Amino acid sequence: MDIHNSQGEKLEYAVHEAERDDVIVVIGHGVTGDMDRDLIIALADGLQEHGWPCVRFSFSGNGNSEGSFEEMCITKEVGDLTAVIDQMKGAKKLAYIGHSMGAAVGALTAAKDDRVNVLVSVAGMVHTKTFCEQEFGEEVPGEGSMWEDASHPLTQLFVDDLHAIDCTIPAVKDIRTPWLFVHGDQDDVVLPADSVELHKVLKGKKRHVVLEGADHCFEMRFEDVVEEIDAWLTLQIK
Repeated sequence: MDIHNSQGEKLEYAVHEAERDDVIVVIGHGVTGDMDRDLIIALADGLQEHGWPCVRFSFSGNGNSEGSFEEMCITKEVGDLTAVIDQMKGAKKLAYIGHSMGAAVGALTAAKDDRVNVLVSVAGMVHTKTFCEQEFGEEVPGEGSMWEDASHPLTQLFVDDLHAIDCTIPAVKDIRTPWLFVHGDQDDVVLPADSVELHKVLKGKKRHVVLEGADHCFEMRFEDVVEEIDAWLTLQIK
């Protein structure tokens, strides 16, 4: 099965099969990442061991997915995720796990797509404009790069999109989808306060977990993140 976004770009993905056939767990990465980042693979492998079939994928312009990184932004990635969901037709229920900016993509998608039955934000971005200014404010779009990596140029499109969104809360605060937040208290990329603030305003089923000592990528804490997600999925998907 090939997955193409609305621009016709082919998205790479990998399937982690498991015994359950009533659900699929889709996993999306953060900015400058791809489906082969250590955390993303660990989540897919770990959840597979718990019986959850998973699909991890790379957003367009990332990894081996088609498209240009220069065209990457949250708004386009919402379209990518929608294209992935469109192909998950056999599953009765769908859970989405997003890391960092991938969590913002998932939230904005779920706000307008009721096919997402469970949400998990792992170090999820909420204040997109603040993130952009904090991490890339000293770079000149079109000239500078993200985190001094020339393979990930900072574009005006990306900056404008994050500034236009500003904060995901107005768009997602009415979501009733069961939602788990996992954040490390040592995260200095997406501040832990992002998860706290969004979790506070939600009215549906929700849980907020803080992992002490964990950073943005949860190095050495993959198993803890998997255990929290497995427990949440078990509660929400019967």
